[in-house]
Amino acid sequence: MVTLRRLIPRLHHYYSKMASLPSTADIPLLAALPPLPIPPGAEPARNVLDAFRTAVAIQVAHILALPHALPADLERIWAGVESGKKEGGDLTIAVPRFRIKGADPKQLATKIQDQFKTNEWIQSVNAEGSFVKFQMNSKTLCRTVLHQINQLTHLSQTGGGYGTNSSGINPETGTKNKLVLEFSSPNIAKKFHAGHLRSTIIGAFLGNLHEANGWDVTRINYLGDWGRQFGVLAVGFERYGSEKELTEQPIQHLLDVYTKINKDMEGEEKAPLEQKARDFFKLMEEGDPTAVALWKRFRDYSIKQYEQDYARLNIKFDVYSGESQVTHESMDVALKVLKDKGIAIEDNGTLICDLDAYKLGRTVIRKNDGTNLYITRDIGEAIQRYDKYHFDKMIYVVASQQDLHLAQFFKVLDLMGFPWANKLQHINFGMVAGMSTRKGTSVHLEDMMNEARNTMHEQMKTNVDKYNEIPDPLRTADEVGISGIKIQDMAGKRINGYEFKWDRVLSFEGDTGPYLQLERKAAPTYVLPSAEKLADTVETAILSEEAKARELVVLLALWPDAVKTAFGKLEPSSIVTYCWKLTHAVSSAWETLIVKGQDQPTALARLWLFSASVCWSSPVPSSSLISCRTAAAAGRKAPSASGPVQKEAEEPGVLTIKRVSGRPGRLGFRGRAAWSVHWRMFQWSSLVGAQG
Repeated sequence: MVTLRRLIPRLHHYYSKMASLPSTADIPLLAALPPLPIPPGAEPARNVLDAFRTAVAIQVAHILALPHALPADLERIWAGVESGKKEGGDLTIAVPRFRIKGADPKQLATKIQDQFKTNEWIQSVNAEGSFVKFQMNSKTLCRTVLHQINQLTHLSQTGGGYGTNSSGINPETGTKNKLVLEFSSPNIAKKFHAGHLRSTIIGAFLGNLHEANGWDVTRINYLGDWGRQFGVLAVGFERYGSEKELTEQPIQHLLDVYTKINKDMEGEEKAPLEQKARDFFKLMEEGDPTAVALWKRFRDYSIKQYEQDYARLNIKFDVYSGESQVTHESMDVALKVLKDKGIAIEDNGTLICDLDAYKLGRTVIRKNDGTNLYITRDIGEAIQRYDKYHFDKMIYVVASQQDLHLAQFFKVLDLMGFPWANKLQHINFGMVAGMSTRKGTSVHLEDMMNEARNTMHEQMKTNVDKYNEIPDPLRTADEVGISGIKIQDMAGKRINGYEFKWDRVLSFEGDTGPYLQLERKAAPTYVLPSAEKLADTVETAILSEEAKARELVVLLALWPDAVKTAFGKLEPSSIVTYCWKLTHAVSSAWETLIVKGQDQPTALARLWLFSASVCWSSPVPSSSLISCRTAAAAGRKAPSASGPVQKEAEEPGVLTIKRVSGRPGRLGFRGRAAWSVHWRMFQWSSLVGAQG
């Protein structure tokens, strides 16, 4: 085993070759602390916990005197310092993870506890079996976390807010990895069903999550906009179409037309109508100007309405593509490669890929009448996309019902020899049961959103006084209702199906979307000094002595880790769970961190903590990940001066707190009173796409 005498000079040499922590301009006040190296993967300028991990790793490397190359040792130990894993410790290491031969992990854990020297980074160490728990220095923790949030929220000129990281940036070229993300993909003239809604919500989350991790994301909506059904639709429009209704409600009108003409086809007119539909689609395939023009109008009007619906969901696409955009040339190239390589064989005129050797069965590539199928177009589209985007990863957000199709599709591309075939990923999800209006009618997406908005609006009107304080109550109801739909969808593991329940969508009780919106609004209005002045004004040491304040700071410090963890799992539920934890922690802190009657340093420190908790304005705080627009976006109304003032600073613009409603003597309040203060809300939206 390498002796400590030999180890320390090597450590010194290794540290001297590593970059030091960023300057005070990047992480305020860290320059006054002992300098630390930055192991690969660490980003203390964006995640201050990385600095605490490094402080732990350095001493553990000394104590264990690991016999391997030092860079690998430090990186391995640093990667093994986990947060939030054991009760009673902020950071934890599992000694068996290091696989030190001939050593008892429990004895090594005790050795680390006995020899670890507490300092400005770590204030206590406790061995528990083969685990070692570390408690971060409370003063350093409160100071660095709150300053980092302030820095990245208000002062950073580099773009990207608190919680973002650069893991998606190529360290050699400095360019962002490229993600092509296909999701939502409804069929024109058909209902936007539950599967499309789940794909939309999950896909939006994945796009936001990749951007938070430094990726360049292209969001594609691959519409079902081609096929024989458009021949049927054209025949139906000739009989039942209305130009006025097409421009006002295109999707609903086309659906009505499609339903009526299909009903006609069930009767005596079946044969002539089907022939007429086939003839029209043939004209489309041949590029007939009149036929294509009518199809294009259907498509363009539908996309226009989709954009309106997606805007209400706080979701935007970069590209509206579709089956119609796949060129015959790309499909012909694919078919030629399949034949030339013997991947596809003809069976009575039908082109088939036999994938039995890969336990994927057989898939038809082209029918014996020359008709190309979905997989043919998927192959052609994938080829076009790589030629255009040269992506590092392409994700398809599609229901688990299509697992076999996607697996066959990916395997065929792999057999065709495309080196980028292994960059394709299928993110699947379970199905939703019972998605309908409360009257039991299966509906279009717009109907679902309207139902949530209108019901929420009726609830709001039950409190007349508070309702009258809201400048745009209908829009506020829309945001809260839609949040309910989204959060119910993302609350569980995406692979699990669930039953859509309106009482969960609309409830303010328990862990629901409306509850998150309600609690995020539950803050008084206040005016704090400018961001620059705050850094020199707030005495954060005050917070280190208060248990609830420290608990909240630790949770805030975990946000960058939560973003990275979610990226590893690609699970929206992990971010939603974090949102709920933070909501509960803020709510609990409000009960004990009283402001009224406190001296100004204490009041300012507590308010700055709550400001960091509920007022992130960075591009990627928690709610923008889940794409939920906070109801504050519905409009902000200045508070009334009629309520008693809690505390007002003598110096104008330094600290002003106005009581609006709620429990006397406390910062914040609970219950429906929150409706009156939606001008000040927590921006918990960037990952789940919350609007705000």
